[in-house]
Amino acid sequence: MDRRSPDLPLLSIVAPFYNEEAAVETFCRRVRAAADAVHDLQMEVEIICVNDGSRDATWPMLLAAARADARFRVIDLSRNFGKEAALTAGLQEARGDAVVPIDADLQDPPELIPELVARWREGFEVVLARRTARDGDGYWKRLGSRLFYRLHNRLADTPLPDDVGDFRLLDRKVVDALLLLPERRRFLKGMFAWLGFSTTSVDYVRGARSSGASKFTLRGLVDFGLDGMLSFSTAPLRFWIYCGVAIAGLAFLYASFIVVRTLVQGVDVPGYASLIVISLFLGGIQLLGIGVIGEYVGRIYGEVKQRPLYLVRERFPDDGAAPHQAGPRTGSPVSGDKSIPGNS
Repeated sequence: MDRRSPDLPLLSIVAPFYNEEAAVETFCRRVRAAADAVHDLQMEVEIICVNDGSRDATWPMLLAAARADARFRVIDLSRNFGKEAALTAGLQEARGDAVVPIDADLQDPPELIPELVARWREGFEVVLARRTARDGDGYWKRLGSRLFYRLHNRLADTPLPDDVGDFRLLDRKVVDALLLLPERRRFLKGMFAWLGFSTTSVDYVRGARSSGASKFTLRGLVDFGLDGMLSFSTAPLRFWIYCGVAIAGLAFLYASFIVVRTLVQGVDVPGYASLIVISLFLGGIQLLGIGVIGEYVGRIYGEVKQRPLYLVRERFPDDGAAPHQAGPRTGSPVSGDKSIPGNS
């Protein structure tokens, strides 16, 4: 049963969780306070928490929070599908006239949500939360993030706004448009930017995690950055065209030099070392090029299989209503989930 008041607009707050048992209690307390502040602005609030296959006590704690406060709706995925899939699951479940994605680690403050709502009511369809400082992040993470944004915006067709993460407010029409995008390898920051719509921003200082440590390893961050670049740019493929032209040009010039020297000085005895160096260099270049092509082919392979982006194991409360959706579902219910796939 839909618990929203028919007289008030609804705000959906969406948060993915993965092994965040240490943060659940603090998250729920601060988000409840933010929801109370939003209610004072004449909006109803629902809080959607997606458990992304956690192996600790995150799911029982989220379930207890939902039983204690009717504003909470919790979804348990069948396994860990990754943050982008979990966040997409939450966005697909959201029924609000506006939706705010937020991380469970509370580096992005829920207390900023009423200000995001105020800017939305001015007529903006996207309200970005822009970080003016990242004191909670280490030096190397800040440096890596800055380099990634610069490189991505130089290569990609759709630039990303600087110092903006997933924390933002999205109008209902923006969420509906996002749910129409079918790709499986999702880079939501890029997808948000690709959508467009009228946009403004609110500045804030990003703090430290409320508890625990980041679940992203160095390899995970590198893979995430590669997903972003390869999802929104074909520049890595074009690079090898330029690289091939440059190497062919150099080879032609070198061949011309050899011909002229042979005509002037006579037959030249080729050197073994130079041949080995040139062969290894060209072999390495070819392997790198094949690797880049393989990344794109792998993404094509993943898309054509059309596997669901995520599977839902359980919802609470399970009221039998299918989640809001604008197009074909990217997630599927399994045994024990009474939701009906298809358009609602």
